[in-house]
Amino acid sequence: MECKLDVNKAGCNCTYDPCPRKGKCCECIAYHRESDELPACVFPAAVERTYDRSFARFVEVCKSGRKS
Repeated sequence: MECKLDVNKAGCNCTYDPCPRKGKCCECIAYHRESDELPACVFPAAVERTYDRSFARFVEVCKSGRKS
């Protein structure tokens, strides 16, 4: 399967600019799993900017119904 880097980057909401994994979703997911985290793309923008990408924060966001 070919990585669609440009398409992925366009949809990436990660605010960590020097990230070498932007647009490389499989690398991003593997990186965050090692830290028991989820990638930026599963969080609303306001939550993503806090850099709290924990599973607990994800559950909290889902329960609250927050979309942005």
